[in-house]
Amino acid sequence: MAKDMTLLWASGSPPCWSVQIALEEKNLQGYNQKLLSVAKGEQKSKEVLDINPRGQLPAFKHKNIIVNESCATCFYLENQFKSQGNPLIPEGAAEVGLMYQRIFEAQILGLKIADVIRYTKKVPEAERHDSAVKRNREALKQEIQTWEGYLKVRSHYRPYMK
Repeated sequence: MAKDMTLLWASGSPPCWSVQIALEEKNLQGYNQKLLSVAKGEQKSKEVLDINPRGQLPAFKHKNIIVNESCATCFYLENQFKSQGNPLIPEGAAEVGLMYQRIFEAQILGLKIADVIRYTKKVPEAERHDSAVKRNREALKQEIQTWEGYLKVRSHYRPYMK
Protein backbone atom coordinates (compact mmCIF):
# COMPACT_ATOMS: atom_id res chain seq x y z
CA MET A 1 0.00 0.00 0.00
CA ALA A 2 2.72 2.51 0.94
CA LYS A 3 4.98 1.32 -1.88
CA ASP A 4 2.97 3.51 -4.26
CA MET A 5 3.83 6.61 -2.21
CA THR A 6 6.80 8.92 -2.65
CA LEU A 7 8.01 11.53 -0.19
CA LEU A 8 10.78 13.96 -1.06
CA TRP A 9 11.95 15.64 2.13
CA ALA A 10 14.66 17.70 3.82
CA SER A 11 16.31 17.12 7.17
CA GLY A 12 15.45 19.63 9.88
CA SER A 13 12.18 20.66 8.24
CA PRO A 14 9.13 20.69 10.56
CA PRO A 15 6.72 20.43 7.58
CA CYS A 16 8.59 17.31 6.41
CA TRP A 17 8.54 15.92 9.95
CA SER A 18 4.76 16.40 10.05
CA VAL A 19 4.26 14.22 6.99
CA GLN A 20 6.75 11.61 8.20
CA ILE A 21 4.99 11.44 11.57
CA ALA A 22 1.58 11.15 9.88
CA LEU A 23 2.84 8.29 7.68
CA GLU A 24 4.19 6.53 10.77
CA GLU A 25 0.98 7.09 12.76
CA LYS A 26 -1.07 5.64 9.91
CA ASN A 27 1.27 2.60 9.76
CA LEU A 28 2.36 3.46 6.22
CA GLN A 29 5.95 2.26 6.35
CA GLY A 30 7.82 1.22 3.23
CA TYR A 31 7.04 4.29 1.15
CA ASN A 32 9.60 5.59 -1.32
CA GLN A 33 11.51 8.48 0.16
CA LYS A 34 14.42 10.64 -0.76
CA LEU A 35 16.35 13.00 1.51
CA LEU A 36 17.30 16.19 -0.33
CA SER A 37 19.69 18.97 0.64
CA VAL A 38 18.21 22.46 0.74
CA ALA A 39 21.74 23.83 1.23
CA LYS A 40 22.63 22.37 -2.19
CA GLY A 41 19.37 23.65 -3.73
CA GLU A 42 18.11 20.14 -4.44
CA GLN A 43 14.51 21.24 -3.73
CA LYS A 44 14.70 23.06 -7.08
CA SER A 45 15.71 19.92 -8.99
CA LYS A 46 13.62 18.61 -11.87
CA GLU A 47 12.63 15.63 -9.70
CA VAL A 48 10.99 17.95 -7.15
CA LEU A 49 9.64 20.45 -9.69
CA ASP A 50 7.87 17.60 -11.50
CA ILE A 51 5.89 16.99 -8.29
CA ASN A 52 5.87 20.48 -6.76
CA PRO A 53 6.32 23.39 -9.18
CA ARG A 54 7.08 25.70 -6.23
CA GLY A 55 10.22 23.70 -5.51
CA GLN A 56 9.29 23.25 -1.86
CA LEU A 57 9.51 20.28 0.45
CA PRO A 58 7.87 18.06 1.39
CA ALA A 59 6.74 16.89 -2.01
CA PHE A 60 4.33 13.96 -1.75
CA LYS A 61 2.80 11.67 -4.35
CA HIS A 62 0.43 8.72 -3.85
CA LYS A 63 -0.23 6.83 -7.09
CA ASN A 64 -1.15 9.70 -9.44
CA ILE A 65 -2.28 12.08 -6.67
CA ILE A 66 0.07 14.89 -5.68
CA VAL A 67 -0.38 16.74 -2.38
CA ASN A 68 2.42 19.12 -1.42
CA GLU A 69 1.48 21.26 1.56
CA SER A 70 2.29 19.39 4.76
CA CYS A 71 -1.06 19.97 6.48
CA ALA A 72 -2.92 19.03 3.32
CA THR A 73 -0.82 15.87 3.04
CA CYS A 74 -1.61 14.91 6.64
CA PHE A 75 -5.34 15.50 6.07
CA TYR A 76 -5.15 13.47 2.85
CA LEU A 77 -3.49 10.56 4.67
CA GLU A 78 -6.12 10.66 7.41
CA ASN A 79 -8.92 10.70 4.86
CA GLN A 80 -7.50 7.94 2.65
CA PHE A 81 -6.43 5.67 5.53
CA LYS A 82 -9.00 6.58 8.19
CA SER A 83 -9.36 3.08 9.62
CA GLN A 84 -5.63 2.36 9.57
CA GLY A 85 -3.22 3.18 12.37
CA ASN A 86 -3.89 6.02 14.77
CA PRO A 87 -6.40 8.79 14.08
CA LEU A 88 -4.79 12.11 13.17
CA ILE A 89 -7.93 14.13 13.84
CA PRO A 90 -9.71 14.14 17.19
CA GLU A 91 -13.43 13.33 17.40
CA GLY A 92 -14.90 16.06 19.64
CA ALA A 93 -15.96 19.40 18.21
CA ALA A 94 -13.91 21.39 20.74
CA GLU A 95 -10.80 19.32 20.06
CA VAL A 96 -11.22 19.63 16.29
CA GLY A 97 -11.65 23.40 16.61
CA LEU A 98 -8.53 23.64 18.73
CA MET A 99 -6.59 21.46 16.28
CA TYR A 100 -7.49 23.78 13.40
CA GLN A 101 -6.65 26.81 15.52
CA ARG A 102 -3.17 25.45 16.32
CA ILE A 103 -2.56 24.60 12.65
CA PHE A 104 -3.24 28.19 11.62
CA GLU A 105 -1.41 29.63 14.62
CA ALA A 106 1.67 27.66 13.61
CA GLN A 107 1.73 29.70 10.41
CA ILE A 108 1.94 32.87 12.52
CA LEU A 109 4.94 31.43 14.35
CA GLY A 110 6.58 30.61 11.03
CA LEU A 111 6.01 34.14 9.74
CA LYS A 112 7.54 35.71 12.84
CA ILE A 113 10.59 33.46 12.54
CA ALA A 114 10.86 34.39 8.87
CA ASP A 115 10.60 38.11 9.70
CA VAL A 116 13.63 37.88 11.97
CA ILE A 117 15.66 35.85 9.48
CA ARG A 118 14.66 37.80 6.37
CA TYR A 119 15.43 41.19 7.89
CA THR A 120 18.87 40.03 9.00
CA LYS A 121 19.72 38.31 5.71
CA LYS A 122 18.01 40.58 3.16
CA VAL A 123 18.51 44.08 4.52
CA PRO A 124 22.10 45.27 4.18
CA GLU A 125 23.67 45.91 7.57
CA ALA A 126 24.14 49.62 6.86
CA GLU A 127 20.40 49.96 6.17
CA ARG A 128 19.14 48.03 9.20
CA HIS A 129 17.38 49.82 11.98
CA ASP A 130 17.86 48.65 15.54
CA SER A 131 14.19 49.39 16.20
CA ALA A 132 13.09 47.01 13.42
CA VAL A 133 15.43 44.26 14.64
CA LYS A 134 14.14 44.73 18.17
CA ARG A 135 10.49 44.79 17.04
CA ASN A 136 10.84 41.57 15.01
CA ARG A 137 12.67 39.76 17.80
CA GLU A 138 10.18 40.91 20.44
CA ALA A 139 7.24 39.75 18.30
CA LEU A 140 8.92 36.34 17.89
CA LYS A 141 9.67 36.14 21.62
CA GLN A 142 6.02 36.86 22.45
CA GLU A 143 4.83 34.22 19.99
CA ILE A 144 7.19 31.63 21.47
CA GLN A 145 5.91 32.50 24.94
CA THR A 146 2.37 31.88 23.71
CA TRP A 147 3.38 28.41 22.50
CA GLU A 148 5.21 27.70 25.75
CA GLY A 149 1.98 28.59 27.55
CA TYR A 150 0.16 26.00 25.47
CA LEU A 151 2.62 23.37 26.63
CA LYS A 152 2.00 24.30 30.27
CA VAL A 153 -1.72 23.62 29.85
CA ARG A 154 -1.05 20.52 27.80
CA SER A 155 -3.78 18.46 29.43
CA HIS A 156 -6.30 21.05 28.22
CA TYR A 157 -5.74 20.31 24.54
CA ARG A 158 -4.66 16.68 24.63
CA PRO A 159 -7.65 14.86 26.16
CA TYR A 160 -8.37 13.16 22.84
CA MET A 161 -4.94 11.51 22.66
CA LYS A 162 -4.61 8.02 24.03
